[in-house]
Amino acid sequence: MANKKDKLHFTTKTIHVGNKIDETGAAVTPIHFTSTFRQPTFNSNSEYVYSRVGSPTLAALEENLAMLENAHHAFAFSSGMAAMTAIFMMFKPGDHVLISRNVYGGVFRLVTKVLNDNKVDFEFIDTTNLETLSKSIRDNTKLIHLETPSNPLLELADIEQVSNIAQKHNILVSVDNTFMGSYGQRPLDLGADIVMHSTTKFLSGHSDVLSGALMVNNEDAAEKITLIQNTGGALPSPFDAWLLLRSVKTLSVRVEKQFKNAEIIAKWLDSNSRVTKVIYPGLQSHKQFDLATKQHSSPDGDPVYGSMISFELDSSINLDNFAKNLSIITLAESLGGVKSLISCPYSMTHASVPHEEKTELGITPNLLRFSVGIEHADDLISELDYAMNHN
Repeated sequence: MANKKDKLHFTTKTIHVGNKIDETGAAVTPIHFTSTFRQPTFNSNSEYVYSRVGSPTLAALEENLAMLENAHHAFAFSSGMAAMTAIFMMFKPGDHVLISRNVYGGVFRLVTKVLNDNKVDFEFIDTTNLETLSKSIRDNTKLIHLETPSNPLLELADIEQVSNIAQKHNILVSVDNTFMGSYGQRPLDLGADIVMHSTTKFLSGHSDVLSGALMVNNEDAAEKITLIQNTGGALPSPFDAWLLLRSVKTLSVRVEKQFKNAEIIAKWLDSNSRVTKVIYPGLQSHKQFDLATKQHSSPDGDPVYGSMISFELDSSINLDNFAKNLSIITLAESLGGVKSLISCPYSMTHASVPHEEKTELGITPNLLRFSVGIEHADDLISELDYAMNHN
């Protein structure tokens, strides 16, 4: 049966992998609400002992998550930041880690405010520039962490080329795939060793689950992460694991609609005189359009460009008034859900990043990050137009 499932299309596998019918015949995988499991003997080697170490619900989810990225292993966490922390916890004092400079504010805060005293040398660099990356590698470099597309400027790193460079130096490559999701990008297939997701976003898709995941092909890394996951205990609850397993079933149909909506809206924004800049990998004006076309593809091989758009409003538009005129678009952090969300990275997701660094990166006070949902594109455009012109 396993071989048969391997031949199924991605959309079919999202519904069936991990979703086994148990002895009751229930068509939906049950939730196991228990913290501990009865053992047959005092020296039992039972598969399940204590839910922090593993449970049937979590095992079903992790089997499903591994399939999404063609991974040998998957590890579920209670949040994307818990998953990100697990990656960095693999390293010891004296190790050197390279990180995309335009990284999520929470990762920046983790590295500079929480892990800054553990004597791992974290260095932020421009990972879109292969020459800069190559020159930054040292003898003690152990990891290159890419966020691609980046948040919120949608810069792309060439995963395949970076992985080729890293392999020559025996360096691990991890990729934060939150902004594209597994439907539009599968970094392990491009040579990466670890894929990280804030599964709160596209994989959940309904803005109702907080969770994270690591999908891993490197066996040494998988062994370390197993220990970190079990010991740290930052796992999703059985209910959150079940909700995520349910949500992945609709991943393809949700995300395909979101991606199509975003292409339509990005073109409209690009032609709007009240918008001074539009950043979307599907526009030919994006400086890495060719890389996006090569690197981002649906499971069927068609180019896709995501559902995240960043755009800068003309300075004459008052952002607070703009926000007050929105109704179906919600002013909120997060992304990847069926409901459209908009935020201002400067004052919200990247508030912890110093002003000088935000300015250098191009994160301005008038830059908005738009997570396009599955509403009708015409309705979203109509609302944006109204908010801009009734200011």
